[in-house]
Amino acid sequence: MVDVIELSAPDLAAMLCSRVCHDLINPVGAIGNGLQALNDPAQENMQDIARDLIGSASKQALAKLEFARLAYGASSTAGTQFDTRECERVAKLLFDIEKAELEWGITPVMVAKNKGKLLMNMLIIAAGAVPRGGNVKVTMDGGPDEESFTIVATSDAEKRQRTLIPSGVQPLLAGNPEEGVDARGIQPFYTGLLARMEGLQLDMVLDDVTLTFTAKPAASA
Repeated sequence: MVDVIELSAPDLAAMLCSRVCHDLINPVGAIGNGLQALNDPAQENMQDIARDLIGSASKQALAKLEFARLAYGASSTAGTQFDTRECERVAKLLFDIEKAELEWGITPVMVAKNKGKLLMNMLIIAAGAVPRGGNVKVTMDGGPDEESFTIVATSDAEKRQRTLIPSGVQPLLAGNPEEGVDARGIQPFYTGLLARMEGLQLDMVLDDVTLTFTAKPAASA
């Protein structure tokens, strides 16, 4: 059995910060470009395009910040639990900027913070499995402290969509990528770390146009 890679707290924090910066650099840069165009008299004919650019980039930046706050950060939520309604709200913001459609099938309930974080991180991986669009359905089973998550990502081949397992994600989820962990792979690595902390086993199965991504208590899995 390959040993799981252990990261120090400073290294983990640094890589997650790098990931957040990577996610935000494009929309924030687009906002800056749009504002520059609005303030340039020579680009008066670009005013409407610039406003649209600023609006779209602002929406992306907000969604990515809300996701990072919930998926990586301590969050302002009081106590040690998340309300799944907050997870649903942020997930809908996130999927407003993704090509896939979200189907939320979790009834309101409180879950441990790390399980809420795990769910959000699983969702972004599942969205990456249908990069050209499709449907991502999320459900939860089990009682308190025995929750399991199932996310099913499905594409439509007739619309020239495709379903795939994101490159390199499985060994990162398992915590033992051959080439180690860097800022590019920290998000799926962190997902696997959260699952292990909560005693959950992650499994990912691709069957034609359907990817099934689960997190189940290790004993039952």
